[in-house]
Amino acid sequence: MAWIYLLLGGLFEVGFTTCLRYADGFRNVPWTVGFLVSVTLSMVLLEYAARTIPMGTAYAVWTGIGALGTVLIGIVWFGEAATPVRLLLILGAVACIAGLKLTSGR
Repeated sequence: MAWIYLLLGGLFEVGFTTCLRYADGFRNVPWTVGFLVSVTLSMVLLEYAARTIPMGTAYAVWTGIGALGTVLIGIVWFGEAATPVRLLLILGAVACIAGLKLTSGR
């Protein structure tokens, strides 16, 4: 169950970074509320996951999911560059996250 919490927490991290893009210095209230809800849920889920998964592993996977998800959102929705090198680096990061999961022993 801890890995599910961690995955969901990482997805909410993607949510809060996306909301942050539109929060406009926290003047745009709906996006600010979305940011606050997402960041709270993300942190709570990370904390739940870290009760079972070693904190270093949990944090690395959580930030990895958030970073990769945010990059993919940028490519798909915001037209950011999807160069072969960038995509290769994304695959490398995914491999590292998977490696942490496989070697965590949990």
